[in-house]
Amino acid sequence: MEHIIEFIKDWGYLAVLFGAIIEGESIILTACYLAYKGILEFPKVVTIAFFGTLFADQTLYMIGRHYGKKIIKKRPHWQAPADKAFKLLHKWDIWFILSFRFIYGIRAISPIVIGSSGVLPRRFVPLNFLAAVIWTGISCYGGYYLASVVDDFIGTYAHYQKWGIVIFIGLIAAAAILLWAIRRFLYSESKDD
Repeated sequence: MEHIIEFIKDWGYLAVLFGAIIEGESIILTACYLAYKGILEFPKVVTIAFFGTLFADQTLYMIGRHYGKKIIKKRPHWQAPADKAFKLLHKWDIWFILSFRFIYGIRAISPIVIGSSGVLPRRFVPLNFLAAVIWTGISCYGGYYLASVVDDFIGTYAHYQKWGIVIFIGLIAAAAILLWAIRRFLYSESKDD
């Protein structure tokens, strides 16, 4: 965790942009914590995270639209995640486009799959914009709120700092388990077809 904090302190808002582009929720959450501590400006973190994720997924969609099938075919290790993404896209359509940013394991390939599946830009662009708003809101405001809760807890119970860290790790683990359960539910639904 300390190396992420140092990375963000050294690179500032460029680190936030990098995190938003490469699916770096850990970078975004840490940036929100640093914004809470006054090291970064929260409105800038939110704005950069939004435009970073929007740009990245829009670019990957356009790449997928023009070269997606060739790219997936040349990378056999992408085939399994791509197949899962195709199944989810065909079954859930709009919901998949709105939620793929939250699905670990297929997030990066999903915009390429969406582009290569024939989803038209007039459908994808507004949904991608809305999905970026949702992702940014949950990631940034959730991260900022979580930082305030953890910081208040640690400040109030300074002698329990080690427990604060354990609780923070527990909350992160609970969030990861929740995302895993959502992913498992979506995959089980796609297998039923």
